[in-house]
Amino acid sequence: MKILLRKVHCYLYIASVALTYALAFPFLYLLSRDQRNYKYMNAIRRTWGFISSLLVGILYNFDYEQPIDWNKTYIICPNHTSNLDITVMTILVKNNNHCFMGKDELLNNFVTRLFFKTVDIPVNRDSKMSSYRAFKKAGEALAAGISVIIFPEGRIPHQYPPELHDFKNGPFRLAIDLKVPIIPVSSTNTWKVLWDTGLDHGSKPGICNIFVHKPVETANLTVDDADALRDHVHSIIKQKLV
Repeated sequence: MKILLRKVHCYLYIASVALTYALAFPFLYLLSRDQRNYKYMNAIRRTWGFISSLLVGILYNFDYEQPIDWNKTYIICPNHTSNLDITVMTILVKNNNHCFMGKDELLNNFVTRLFFKTVDIPVNRDSKMSSYRAFKKAGEALAAGISVIIFPEGRIPHQYPPELHDFKNGPFRLAIDLKVPIIPVSSTNTWKVLWDTGLDHGSKPGICNIFVHKPVETANLTVDDADALRDHVHSIIKQKLV
């Protein structure tokens, strides 16, 4: 009975996402025609994500190691256990001046296609050329003062319950190259509310607890420090997941 109720809740959440997206789509489409409007698309994405979650009883709680100055530019690195992580990040970043880097399969998803054709950066991690182009585009965004959200695991872990996987090197080399601080983010229990897409184990109402660590500075690092920086950020996130 419990898993049945969780499955029903998951489909209610999917319906909530689809319905609220359909209502927002005309405005998103009009805004998508001009790059200067991308920050407004992010504002709508934040509102849409919050409302679609709220309608099925999913809420978000953020704890901060220290206040974040969102007027600065960052690479934001969260762990990844749930489709809710997109909503988590859109609510977290307050200034709307940000983009995601994500797998290019999201270009085929009904509710992410428009964003990944405009605001966000798709990447095929199995293609060196695609990865090069994506990180080049991310570098251009950062240089223009746009924060970039990158899930350094590269995917949601397949095992349940999820474990924190090794991180890819790309975000950390990029942060060092451009001297951009990294904000590690620990999503501590989001997977308990909705793991992955929710289709396997369902979902439930609840509060997703997110811990936002203080920025890790990269100004004095060189490319030789990239692996150490990667491992340091990994350990910071992991300590909050225990």
